[in-house]
Amino acid sequence: MNIKVQDLGMCSYQDAWDLQKNIQARRIAGNDRDTLLLVEHEPVYTFGKNANQNHLLQHYPENVQIFNIERGGDITYHGPGQLVGYPILDLHNYKKSISWYMRSLEQVIIDTLDIWGLKALRKEGLTGVWVGDEKIAALGVRISRWVTMHGFALNVNTDLQYYDGIIPCGILEYGVTSMENLLKNKINMDDVKQHLVSCFQNKFN
Repeated sequence: MNIKVQDLGMCSYQDAWDLQKNIQARRIAGNDRDTLLLVEHEPVYTFGKNANQNHLLQHYPENVQIFNIERGGDITYHGPGQLVGYPILDLHNYKKSISWYMRSLEQVIIDTLDIWGLKALRKEGLTGVWVGDEKIAALGVRISRWVTMHGFALNVNTDLQYYDGIIPCGILEYGVTSMENLLKNKINMDDVKQHLVSCFQNKFN
């Protein structure tokens, strides 16, 4: 499979969401290739379709936009310094299994973090990627006629204070971390993108 990679840089959530929907529709119609969108967003909180509205806390920062979207999962945060990936793939070409797809996305992130010497893992019964008891990447997808949209968010140089305004993914008992937090210095985002794309191509080609 030849996956097209499109780096949107810093892009508004609404624009990236509209673009995903357009590409997904074209992919379903057979008029586009499998695509991986990479993006950073201005601060937003997004609620998945089954999210608990009470997981947005009253003291959340005023500069954050809020979106109710059609992916699975609860509330999450997107913002600068976080690498967001939106794969729009026709799973007919891979495996028609949502659990296989989610585990594959987690593996891409685990493989990427390994390059920096970070030992990331899954937690039984939970979606996402963790280092110790702290979550470093969140996942949430929507699949229509076996074509995916939405995806994953990896905390690279993310300002973790924004997570204080929510109960991330509805999980109270664990914290949130970032590559910068764990490695004690700023991480080059272009390096992360390059390695993540390579790990993604290895997993899905």
